[in-house]
Amino acid sequence: MNFTIYEDVKIFYKETYDILMRHEAQNVIPLGNIIIGNEGKDKTDWRDPANWFMAAVSDGRGILLTAVMTPPHNLTFYATDNKNDEAALRCLLDGIVEKGVNIPGVMAEKSLAELFAKSYSERHGIKFNVNKNQRIYELSDVNEEIPKIGTVRLATEKDMSFLPYWMKGFDSDCFGDSLATGNDINKYLYRMSANNLYILEDNGMPVTMAKISRELKTVCVVGLVYTPPYFRGNGYATSCVAAVSQFGLDRGFKNCVLYTDLANPTSNSIYMKIGYKPICDSIEIKFN
Repeated sequence: MNFTIYEDVKIFYKETYDILMRHEAQNVIPLGNIIIGNEGKDKTDWRDPANWFMAAVSDGRGILLTAVMTPPHNLTFYATDNKNDEAALRCLLDGIVEKGVNIPGVMAEKSLAELFAKSYSERHGIKFNVNKNQRIYELSDVNEEIPKIGTVRLATEKDMSFLPYWMKGFDSDCFGDSLATGNDINKYLYRMSANNLYILEDNGMPVTMAKISRELKTVCVVGLVYTPPYFRGNGYATSCVAAVSQFGLDRGFKNCVLYTDLANPTSNSIYMKIGYKPICDSIEIKFN
């Protein structure tokens, strides 16, 4: 087994892109990251590959395990063709330990993430806990019976009177972050700068948002779905996600992908009604 650390993101991209593309929808996070790094156009926040950890484990058959971490985020990795190879996993662990790479947590296909977490925690004499059980869904056709409510439009700077609060509400619901927005307005402007954040208005009132992100070769990701508490229970999120998903398909993407928290059965039910189908379970694990 050979453990390779990559310093050049372009080489890493060249050697791993086609492998990750074998399960494009499952690998939207690592694929999106290496595309950003390879293009080199955006080095905002975590996006500078000079700070990344990029590695692969290979043998005579080729690359068996691909790993990338964009600090401060978790390590993400993929077993080629979803074939977990324990020898390759041990090789990755040996390389990480030898190089003294600090791993705050991992996010990957459930069985692979659990194998890694168990071995990594034993090596370091630490504990780990499951931060989030997730399911990855994919959609190729939007259910035409979903009720269409109001109007869906692109967000603009005029929406900054409420968008920072919605974004913090999303972060609080998903990650437990504080609801305080702070004074750095640029980070909120950044999240809408790519013209892919949409607002659903009902009778002129903004009620829900959703975003298209990580536009890959054949799939795009739908995320940042948020309805303020006052407006929940009216079908707004369902209508907005259906509309935004259709926008993605209309732009030529074969499929739309989204992540859900399995602790939220309501959202999982909503997305399946829209037409999303589960493709695999993913797990986020934190070390402590």
